[in-house]
Amino acid sequence: MRQGHCMTSTQQQLKALANARRGVIVPGAFNALSARVVADLGYEAIYVTGAGVTNMWFGLPDQAFMGLTDIADHTARIRDAVELPLIVDADTGFGNALNTYHAVRTLERAGADCIQLEDQVSPKRCGHFNGKEVISTAEMVSKIKAATDARRNGDTLIMARTDACAMHGFEAAVERAQRYSEAGADILFVEAVTTESEIRALPQRLDKPQLMNMVIGGKTPLFGADELGGLGYGLVLYANATLQAAVAGMQKALTVLRDTHSLREDPALVTPFAERQRLVGKPGWDALEEKYRQNSL
Repeated sequence: MRQGHCMTSTQQQLKALANARRGVIVPGAFNALSARVVADLGYEAIYVTGAGVTNMWFGLPDQAFMGLTDIADHTARIRDAVELPLIVDADTGFGNALNTYHAVRTLERAGADCIQLEDQVSPKRCGHFNGKEVISTAEMVSKIKAATDARRNGDTLIMARTDACAMHGFEAAVERAQRYSEAGADILFVEAVTTESEIRALPQRLDKPQLMNMVIGGKTPLFGADELGGLGYGLVLYANATLQAAVAGMQKALTVLRDTHSLREDPALVTPFAERQRLVGKPGWDALEEKYRQNSL
């Protein structure tokens, strides 16, 4: 439930999920409908993915083509569509510490419960691409301090991500994550570790709740969420499983249409018409329409 709808705010819900360290699966959403599908299937939190927004809205790779306004607009639409806690990908904060301050204010206003910031040089790139670079630890610490200062709501969470593993190695990434924790980050995210031993070590090395990113086809070995929860991870991110599944579904249905020149209501290929209307809440809008029609009589 959203803040104001019940005693526990979505920020507090998310904090409790992370602190439970049971490997809560957080699927990514790239628009309001994908967020509704995630919520409808019973997940406990949603990740508003910058890569997904960039891929699905611009048809471009995850290389800093998305701006603050883009992710804020998507966050606001998703916030209106679902009641679940939202973790929002804010890339590098879209500039320096002052830009980061502004980004946190903007995304918090749009409905973010947790704002994720990373230590890449701008323009950033997907954490599982080659050619990444990171800013200095000191500069990222300043950005995290700016982010924590910018919060209007003390329950809004800041997640600090480090991409240093690819350039400087695992130990350097752990050291950075520790510094980010000391600067005030609530959740830590060491991106693109490449060995099972590193995945097992992180919860032993860092005290704050952590997120582990499972990228299908990426650089990190894939673990099940139950195993990651057993190791002590709070959140298990599948940022673009929704996107990859949607693309596969589109390709499958459109291939049949191209090859047969026909497409019927086959649930294996397309979501039935009635199910589509249920997911977008048409019965509720119909009831509302009837209410106002009765009031006007």
